[in-house]
Amino acid sequence: MAPIPGSGLAKGLAVTLRTMTKKTVTAQYPDVQPELPPRTRGVIALFEENCTVCMLCARECPDWCIYIDSHKETVPPAAPGGRERSRNVLDRFAIDFSLCMYCGICIEVCPFDALFWTPEFEYAETDIHELTHERDKLREWMWTVPAPPALDPGAEEPKEIAAARKTADKLAAEQAAEQDRAEASDPQEGQP
Repeated sequence: MAPIPGSGLAKGLAVTLRTMTKKTVTAQYPDVQPELPPRTRGVIALFEENCTVCMLCARECPDWCIYIDSHKETVPPAAPGGRERSRNVLDRFAIDFSLCMYCGICIEVCPFDALFWTPEFEYAETDIHELTHERDKLREWMWTVPAPPALDPGAEEPKEIAAARKTADKLAAEQAAEQDRAEASDPQEGQP
């Protein structure tokens, strides 16, 4: 059966009329903040205490927008007779967001959880040089990092927590057994 001439035009006009009668859903952005998904990639925050200056984030960055400077410091021995150790001390950690492509590789490769995504996206500047955020500014973004999502109730317990729980239960059982032995070996007090 041949199509009726003009049926395509009628279908197009029907879609147009249906769309025209619906209420608009435009959000007035500056006045109304958008509802962002939980895994929104905004700006990168630095938790400086976890950073060991391993430089993995800077090495893996495809844009080379992470700048890290550090120096070595000698740490005295923890116990008498021990040896001195050296550790890296962070001098500068900066991310140039004018170069960053928000791929998240730096966050994924960080073995010490020092970098995090924040949902903040309103950090526009009038000068491109101000888009290089130093460690003080990156530390300020940490306050906007959302809490991690709750674990699935049916999920298996993480192996680290399971091992810690097993050790704690073992120590509690040993202490209870020791206390029972101590009570059994003590003469009963208060009997005539």
